[in-house]
Amino acid sequence: MSRIVYTLIALVAVNSCGPATQAPSSPEDSEAPDAGEYSGADYDVEVTRGVLVPMRDGVELSVDIYAPAGADGPVPAILTSTPYDNNGSRSSAEWFAARGYAVVAADVRGRYDSEGEWDTFNALHKTDGYDLVEWIAAQPWCTGKVGMIGGSYLGWTQWWTASTAPPHLAAIAPKVAPPDHFENLPYQNGVLVGGWMLDWAAMLSGRTQQIAGAGGYLGWSENRQDPPHTPYIEINESRGLRAGPWFEEWYRNNLSTADYWQGIAYQTPESYSNITVPSLSFTGWFDANYPGSPMNYLGMKEYGATPEARRPSMIIGPWVHGINTQSSGGIDYGPDAVIDVDGYVVRWFDHFLKGEDNGVTNDPPVYVFVMGENRWHAEDDWPLPQTAWTNYYLTSSSGANSSAGDGLLTTDAPADEGLDSYVYDPLNPTRDPFDTWPNKNGHIDGALDTRTSAAGEEVLVYRTPPLEEAVEVTGPIEIKLYASTSARDTDWFVRLVDIGPDGYSALLTEAVMRARNRDPGNEGRFNSAALSTIEPDEVYEYTLRFWRGTGNLFLEGHRIGIEISSSWYPYYLPNLNSGADNVAMVTADEAVVATQRVYHGGERASHVVLPVIRRER
Repeated sequence: MSRIVYTLIALVAVNSCGPATQAPSSPEDSEAPDAGEYSGADYDVEVTRGVLVPMRDGVELSVDIYAPAGADGPVPAILTSTPYDNNGSRSSAEWFAARGYAVVAADVRGRYDSEGEWDTFNALHKTDGYDLVEWIAAQPWCTGKVGMIGGSYLGWTQWWTASTAPPHLAAIAPKVAPPDHFENLPYQNGVLVGGWMLDWAAMLSGRTQQIAGAGGYLGWSENRQDPPHTPYIEINESRGLRAGPWFEEWYRNNLSTADYWQGIAYQTPESYSNITVPSLSFTGWFDANYPGSPMNYLGMKEYGATPEARRPSMIIGPWVHGINTQSSGGIDYGPDAVIDVDGYVVRWFDHFLKGEDNGVTNDPPVYVFVMGENRWHAEDDWPLPQTAWTNYYLTSSSGANSSAGDGLLTTDAPADEGLDSYVYDPLNPTRDPFDTWPNKNGHIDGALDTRTSAAGEEVLVYRTPPLEEAVEVTGPIEIKLYASTSARDTDWFVRLVDIGPDGYSALLTEAVMRARNRDPGNEGRFNSAALSTIEPDEVYEYTLRFWRGTGNLFLEGHRIGIEISSSWYPYYLPNLNSGADNVAMVTADEAVVATQRVYHGGERASHVVLPVIRRER
């Protein structure tokens, strides 16, 4: 079994108060993804380092080649492309090479031993992937079948490559692959991601890793600005970094129509329709790059170019960005939470690259881990076909401000109209729990307790009464919000929490959206391509999709909770409410304090739509 870690500091499990869970299921009745039988470690490994591979524009990328020694003829190959130094791929490369695969670990353009200009989102990364695949396939030691592996940015490089349709690419297995750049980073539905994203950018601001000291993201998580420098477009430079001009490009181009983003985008119908290969995706309910996996699953199902491409597979565990752990956020999900990830991947490649008839195509296409009961479920599709979409309405009597208010979440639509209001000061934002957790890397570290942040008057809290029976919520979530602001722009944040009898408020997932990114012609949904006008105190309809789904059994006696605020810092940079087209160009002295109103009942019945699953237990 393997423990795959993509965050740059150790994930620490500690004993703490947390939501109650049922005993983990026994191995006999587990539906966990089973790697079954796969290629054994039958070979010693030979390594050739620093091979230069020419790209179509003459730039040469550096690759290290790990080959199974003594193989009887050509073998299939696996490519991994990284900006983090291809020496870091050694352990994984040796593991796969020992099982009869030639593994090629590449430094991406402009990093470490590779030539070219470094830009995180240079469109040439796409064609570089194509050229690498075809170079590998042409080597005498390769059968002509090439797969790809890797997580996080290395998941991006797989999808970028696949979207160019290299003829010899046969399969991809991306882990925690991010989506395009307005659905996760640097923009989460129009909201600027702060925290870890800024630290990641700082670390990458050069040909090699930039080190600030000990701690997360090579010390950058321990050296944050608080409050952040404004205007935000200057943040990287204000931290002493001069070799990352692409950072300013991210912020200068704040709509997806910009050429900069169009060149690297891969989640369009046109791109998906180019992809011919099967995909096996891994993510976790607390993965900071979660949206990519389910979005790609749905995109490939609808637009994939071949039957194999239109039959994607996806595994979602109770994991953070560093997947395949038993505990996260101090909560132990039981030994069943850890699976044989590398074994599952190599069995996948044994079929699609080696041609073995091992039954992998008969596996269920979707596996989800349901927290609370701590059990895997094999499913036929995503969203789950048996989903009962259930409206939970927001209402209150005296006011929903803070966890001390009387905000109620109910399945009965309130007949009477009402509203709750709060004041949002961008210079005094609501703080998230992530930067106080021991990891202190700003990632989503699990189902952390939101009670401290929910104690403020600038947070609205709505809760069901204690549940009389357990309720499973598994799948994507959205909320219909009727709201107004006294400013000309603002942000909306909505969080789903599991509130235990002891009061622990476990963060499960969240929705965010910049107000001006609402699409008036589409129920107020997020629109990355255009900004709308927000008139002060005008009531607008917003439809926010939670950017992470969840799989959680709310146990008997627990309460389902919704929290609403206009900031969640430092994970996100506060919207200064100025109304300017580009939030990144605004300075702190332009900040506007706003009165926010959320309406409920009658014709403005704000409600969250939960994917309720009924099973025999």
